[in-house]
Amino acid sequence: MNPIEITQLSKIFNPSSESKKVTALDNVSLNVEQGSIYGLLGPNGAGKTTMVKILLGITFATSGEAKILGTSISDFQVKNRVGYLPENHKFPNYLNGEDVLKYYAKLGGVNSTNGELMNKIDELLDLVKMRQWKKMKIKKYSKGMMQRLGLAQALINDPELIFLDEPTDGVDPIGRKEIRDILSDLKSEGKTIFVNSHLLSEVELVSDRVAILNLGKLIREGTVDELTSSKEIYKIQIDEEVSEDFYSTSLANFQIQKSSGNTFETLIADNDQLNNLIDKLRSENKTIKSMVPLKNSLEDIFISLIADSNKNSKL
Repeated sequence: MNPIEITQLSKIFNPSSESKKVTALDNVSLNVEQGSIYGLLGPNGAGKTTMVKILLGITFATSGEAKILGTSISDFQVKNRVGYLPENHKFPNYLNGEDVLKYYAKLGGVNSTNGELMNKIDELLDLVKMRQWKKMKIKKYSKGMMQRLGLAQALINDPELIFLDEPTDGVDPIGRKEIRDILSDLKSEGKTIFVNSHLLSEVELVSDRVAILNLGKLIREGTVDELTSSKEIYKIQIDEEVSEDFYSTSLANFQIQKSSGNTFETLIADNDQLNNLIDKLRSENKTIKSMVPLKNSLEDIFISLIADSNKNSKL
């Protein structure tokens, strides 16, 4: 059983009006594995928030099927095992941080004595480094403090599955690192985390798998390594400095992209060509110190995929 199972999910707003009809999700299928961090990416209007709201029962799908924790999303009781941090969340200004967590615990049906609950609240505030401000009114909180408290709120019921919508929005670099560490610790406890974010560098650092949505369609899904590895370009370092003539003559049969001293990048078509290059360097008495397949950043891949998707949608 996967904590999230989505099969051909579609959502159409205003389906009866051709002029106002909007397809927010178009036959999306994906699975999220137990104990993993899954990143959902896409530009504004891609359908990310719609997907999360369908999974949480906030809105309803037009067609398709979805399950969370092995249970149909129509079963409201499964929500007791789910935590949720919405984007741009708001808490009552007249409450303090401790009161907010107590309120959401009661609202979520957390079954514990008052003493146990207060201990749990202190533990969560320690986790997000907010305990010293637990008596401060919400109206005095910064955006970063609100995000930290929101994360604690999402964990108040000790959920098995956690949905986080822009969890590091407004958080400084040190705070983002601390939140990444918290997510890694939660993952090590076997919890499953579904992250919706526009901060691609953050998703790249923390996610096991990533899905990219555009115009309601799933255009790519896989591990971060699968998405960012370029299997055709290799960066190679040899043991001695060579002139540019070496690259243009001795390696003339290979597509050298960049070269400088003892390091060069080359485009490789397949394993046979890679082996031919290794043989050629050895025949020239060159020792290979390193050979590394280059990676694009997740942001590079994202921009390229979105551009191609937008171009194809206009054809």
